[in-house]
Amino acid sequence: MSFLVVVTENVPPRLRGRMAIWLLEVRAGVYIGDVSRRTREMIWQQLSEGHEEGNVVMAWASNNESGYEFQTLGANRRLPVEFDGLRLVAFHPLDTPDL
Repeated sequence: MSFLVVVTENVPPRLRGRMAIWLLEVRAGVYIGDVSRRTREMIWQQLSEGHEEGNVVMAWASNNESGYEFQTLGANRRLPVEFDGLRLVAFHPLDTPDL
């Protein structure tokens, strides 16, 4: 069992309802829980199939240098990157029209 956090933006209401079956929604679109690896993988599959135009990040406790792991779905300015064995987050610049 490991602590899990899921944050969703602009996902369909039916997916938010489905997440509430396994996790506690502490804020709109923010879910937490203590789940097994198998349950975490099943939740990820549900998110992958149902996020449509929205975006999702899932983070969980892990036994590594940082103490956590995470993965993302959908379009977002924040992108996971590997740097010296650590997963960090890089930002895409805002789209600006040519001047």
